[in-house]
Amino acid sequence: MKKTFVLDTNVLIHDPEAVLHFQDNDIVLPITVIEELDNLKRGNGEIPFSARHALRLIDSFREAGNLSTGVSLPSGGALKVMMDQEVKLLKESNDNRIISAAIGLSRNGGKAVKPVILVSKDTSVRIKADALGLPTQDYLTDKTTVFKKYGNISEGEESPNGIRSVRYLRTGDKIFRVYGEDRMQLIRRQRYILGIGPKNIEQECAIDALLADQVDVVALTGRAGTGKTLLAIAAGLYLCTKANHRVVPETVRRYDQVVVGRPVVPLGNDLGFLPGDIREKLLPWMQPIYDNLDVIVGTPTETGDDKNGHYKSSEYLIESGIVHIEPLTYIRGRSLPRRYLIIDEAQNLRPLDVKTIITRCGEGTKVVFTGDLEQIDSPFLDAASNGLAYLINKFIQEENFCYLNLKKGARSALAERAAELL
Repeated sequence: MKKTFVLDTNVLIHDPEAVLHFQDNDIVLPITVIEELDNLKRGNGEIPFSARHALRLIDSFREAGNLSTGVSLPSGGALKVMMDQEVKLLKESNDNRIISAAIGLSRNGGKAVKPVILVSKDTSVRIKADALGLPTQDYLTDKTTVFKKYGNISEGEESPNGIRSVRYLRTGDKIFRVYGEDRMQLIRRQRYILGIGPKNIEQECAIDALLADQVDVVALTGRAGTGKTLLAIAAGLYLCTKANHRVVPETVRRYDQVVVGRPVVPLGNDLGFLPGDIREKLLPWMQPIYDNLDVIVGTPTETGDDKNGHYKSSEYLIESGIVHIEPLTYIRGRSLPRRYLIIDEAQNLRPLDVKTIITRCGEGTKVVFTGDLEQIDSPFLDAASNGLAYLINKFIQEENFCYLNLKKGARSALAERAAELL
């Protein structure tokens, strides 16, 4: 049965081409949605870009007819822009105007063949609309739960097949990197990078993936304290400053620079009127990165491979250009060749943001995404619809991709116990 979907503004910000993804159903945009997109279209960053993209797409359909009466969509449905309906709610707000427009449309239709459904990524909008008897749903096109099925280390004779991306198999005291159909390679265990060593098997596999030439994209998930960011930064520094001296001379670097980015939630908002230069403005969001750099700098390197790799300070790493903190808000238009790119807290990115980041990667760049899929700070994302989960879903069959879900805490016994109890 065909349906009529009324879209909230946040759906078009999440996916500017959302009107194309409802098959042969009809799409209705309340005029309030157009006004909100108009207010959001100015400035830099992904949110203004999405607003402009959505408006241009909607405008392109005007050539086929009148939006007030409906124009045909390539999928077979129709797109219509509707003025607000005369349905009054208690509070005058844009959200309530959109809800009232959908309610008015459903009442005008009476017992029409096409049911009216409000699509919104805002939970409060869905709750209010449902309380008023209006059917609602989240935007479902890019939702995925693939991350729940993969990311674990196989044990014993358990088959690691089923996907083509890099995964790991433990057999006795040996760990194998598996990729493609059934190709296997024995990995080196207890590998230290800049004095940072693995505290469990999960971290051993993560270190291998972070250092491996064959892996261009790495996704590390897990709750706080599992070592995702620390290992990623340590691996990046190692490959940017020393390379693996057992394979290539120490004078050869695999990458020119470690670039670390973290989304300012919500991504695309202005950094505000904080005093100082760009680094000082970013400091509140980037402090965890500096904390991890301090750990690496303060870790003795007399053990393992890296006996002469000690750095003066985290300030030296920044000032010398070895490490660069990149605000993701302004990454569009950049080209990043030969970089070790680390995107921390990637669970707060939209699928569109992840696409933007990866398409910035130039020749010879490796990109690492880290995040906790159970800790979403963005109000319009959840575990199934964020950019990190979307990346895993799309890359799970790529041989140059590795996804690992780290479950064991490594920060401290206290932090691990607190995570379990609290």
